Amino acid sequence: MDLDYTPADDAFRAEIRAWLEANLPRALREKVLNHKRLTRDDIASWHKLLGQRGWSAPAWPVEWGGPGWTETQRHIWDAECGRIGAPMVLPFGVSMVAPVLMKYGNEAQKRRYLPRILSGEDWWCQGYSEPGSGSDLASLRTRAVREGDHYVVNGQKTWTTLGQHADMMFCLVRTDPAAKKQEGISFILIDMKTPGITVRPIITLDEDHEVNEVFFEDVKVPVENLVGEENRGWTYAKYLLGHERTGIARVGASNRELAFLKGVALKQKKHGKPLLEDPVFAARVAAVEIELMALEVTAERVIASTSNGRGPGPEASMLKIKGTEIQQALTELMVDAVGPLAAPFDPAFLEGEHAHAAGGDDDAAPLAAYYFNYRKTSIYGGSNEIQKNIISQMILGI
Repeated sequence: MDLDYTPADDAFRAEIRAWLEANLPRALREKVLNHKRLTRDDIASWHKLLGQRGWSAPAWPVEWGGPGWTETQRHIWDAECGRIGAPMVLPFGVSMVAPVLMKYGNEAQKRRYLPRILSGEDWWCQGYSEPGSGSDLASLRTRAVREGDHYVVNGQKTWTTLGQHADMMFCLVRTDPAAKKQEGISFILIDMKTPGITVRPIITLDEDHEVNEVFFEDVKVPVENLVGEENRGWTYAKYLLGHERTGIARVGASNRELAFLKGVALKQKKHGKPLLEDPVFAARVAAVEIELMALEVTAERVIASTSNGRGPGPEASMLKIKGTEIQQALTELMVDAVGPLAAPFDPAFLEGEHAHAAGGDDDAAPLAAYYFNYRKTSIYGGSNEIQKNIISQMILGI
């Protein structure tokens, strides 16, 4: 079943496009379009602006302050944000922990945390992966021992994205070490200002501080911060990962990057002609474009089939695999298109401290870092190899 756009959908698209054109700050848009790094203030200010319009959480029901959009409207919103170059609203609060709280949290948790997520008052991070427990997440060893009205948490999390900015973490902890590994895990909410938490930066290949190690040493977490039932956290974790993987496809952003790639390839010359006219390079671009068109149709089919309100299923793994493969292919083609112009690497230019790239091309200057950063996409959210296992088991029945 394909997604059919109605006149109402077309009117909605026109409204969204007009609002974005009028309200997305030019400087912020230029940063996204030119692959510059966003600051905490950049991300937070855009979230606040969307919150004032009531659009910071497109998938939320009206009951909790969301716009109550249909699946189709949310797809249109994502496509238009990608097209214009709007920053992505961080998913950790809005798209990951919030759905878990809505489905499994108690009323006190919903009323405390959901409004603060919606407004951007709380910045959330994810405490899932550990050293030795990445794709095999159920082997995690961070312990939470109940002592009276608190859990005492000890252990370590890694690859914690933007944890250096976070106010809160949703965290998987082992509360029953004697149970089978999936059955002894709980889902708790941790205030990052709690004594005993240490955040250490991991500087990635693109010289950015995006991810962290987080250490817990006798960290006291109130029992009221347990979500759902003790030792049922694996159920909640899988529910959250389904929402995460659906958003990773990023069709709208990839369409924008495809247009950027074509623009760069038109400017670069090979034998006196635009690189995009070179048959070999043009064939590589066309192959990615065809894959992206197929991904968009597949995403629309998934949307059409899930419009009955059920959560994302194993189809999310299909979108995650192909979406991230396309993102990586696009960044590889960008670097190939500019050739040696991508070699000079100045982190200050990525931070916006230099108006122009010294001795190079402004389009090309950020591309090496952009390429390196996107090597992660096929790993995070559950590696693509794990996603293939999910597909084989849940869709193909193997």
